Amino acid sequence: MTYYGAKELAASFRTVRGNTIQIAEEIPEEHYGFRTSPEVRSIADTLVHIALGTRLAEQIQFAEPLGSLNGFDFFAFMGKQSAEEKKNRSKAEIVALLRAEGDKFAGRLENVTEEFLAEQVEMPHGATPATKSRFEMLLSPKEHEMHHRGQLMTAERMLGITPHLTRQMQQRMAEMKAAKAAQ
Repeated sequence: MTYYGAKELAASFRTVRGNTIQIAEEIPEEHYGFRTSPEVRSIADTLVHIALGTRLAEQIQFAEPLGSLNGFDFFAFMGKQSAEEKKNRSKAEIVALLRAEGDKFAGRLENVTEEFLAEQVEMPHGATPATKSRFEMLLSPKEHEMHHRGQLMTAERMLGITPHLTRQMQQRMAEMKAAKAAQ
């Protein structure tokens, strides 16, 4: 019996993507060019990077499910990815891209079998560990997105915006204090 399978994987990815979309919607478009330091991606660049971040998993897990990553041309893939990321997009286009790419990936996730998730994939020569399950590999896009979402939340703070997750936590704490005081 598996407690965390395809449906849970898809639901958790949708939650993460929903939080990213909320951040994208709350940051005014005039701040999409903001960078927390000169050498890092702008807010817009980070959001597009996140939106397209599922494409590697789409390619190696679904388009042509590879049993081994030896021979996969990561440099060619990343070159195409980088070119796609550099396209100029409006805030509305970026939010739509986040939604579309997220829906597509989550839809793929929720339909895989436990057998598929359990399959072992050989990593490139020299990688540690030498193999990973598809399940572990399919967690990576969510982990990658959460990493970059943390960066976006820092940017929000620098712009004077309290992140929505912080506001929600503050509201829950206030409600708990009020309930305790009413006892």
